[in-house]
Amino acid sequence: MRTKLIFSTLLIFFLVNTSFGQGFVFRVLASKGANQVKKGANGETVPLKTGATLMSGDELIAANGAYIGLMHKTGRTIEVRNSGITKITDLESKLAKTQNDVANKYAQFVMNKMNEGDGDINSNYRQNMKATGAVTRASSSNALKVMLPSSVDILNPDAIIRWSAAPEVENPKYVVSIKNIFDEEIFKGETDKTSMPINFDDENLSNERLVILTVTVKGQKDIVSGDYGIKRISADDASAINESLDVLKTEVPNNSALNKLIYASFYEENNLILDAITQYEQAIQLSPEVDDFKMLYDDFLMKNGLQ
Repeated sequence: MRTKLIFSTLLIFFLVNTSFGQGFVFRVLASKGANQVKKGANGETVPLKTGATLMSGDELIAANGAYIGLMHKTGRTIEVRNSGITKITDLESKLAKTQNDVANKYAQFVMNKMNEGDGDINSNYRQNMKATGAVTRASSSNALKVMLPSSVDILNPDAIIRWSAAPEVENPKYVVSIKNIFDEEIFKGETDKTSMPINFDDENLSNERLVILTVTVKGQKDIVSGDYGIKRISADDASAINESLDVLKTEVPNNSALNKLIYASFYEENNLILDAITQYEQAIQLSPEVDDFKMLYDDFLMKNGLQ
């Protein structure tokens, strides 16, 4: 895994160096509302689109209730939520001027996914998923589909598990059950939502290397998911990944929706799908009004055959 990590890091480093050398200051990662940008080069005011590049002389014109997510050329992110005019030069001054290499690598990974081609997240990225053979798992009409591979590794103890809604059941309650390798139930939780946060450092789970998770509808034993194996990665693999993760943490605080997308990309690159899912879920919880984040999450699920 360490060899793969190094290879992926070098690949993304190449991508960031070729993409960030284009002269722009910010790139638009997400935009909600009828936002505009006044171009400093010619004074023209145009609609603000996801994927657009912004220069130092430009000015953002944010609508009421707007959300604008921007990525600086150094890989750092910033959010604009206030309506009115914001100068790009003012946003630049809020960010440190030092180059953040690790932040660049994984920020660029997000940018590539959101803004391939002309920046149309709906058409381009979804077409790429078809071209690369992304699949959707079939399920019976009675089955609950958990948004996980049948077997998945996990690095962090906190995870969010999501599943499909029960078909033709009014106000269902869901039961999440986790068993150890001896088929003993060691965790059970109920919810009326289609997701549940689970802490794998819980006293009943912390000593288990491998567990099996299933989801059922309470009182409807015939509506059940398959079995999903969740395994903690080995100490050696965790050490190799944490080496890069610690550097990322020093450069990118995990405290905003945009930054959580960067962490999701880091985990995805290291085949930690559940850790990536948790970051996407948390990003959407922080900014539920931003459709771009939901669409990016949907594409991630599609790419990994989970939707």
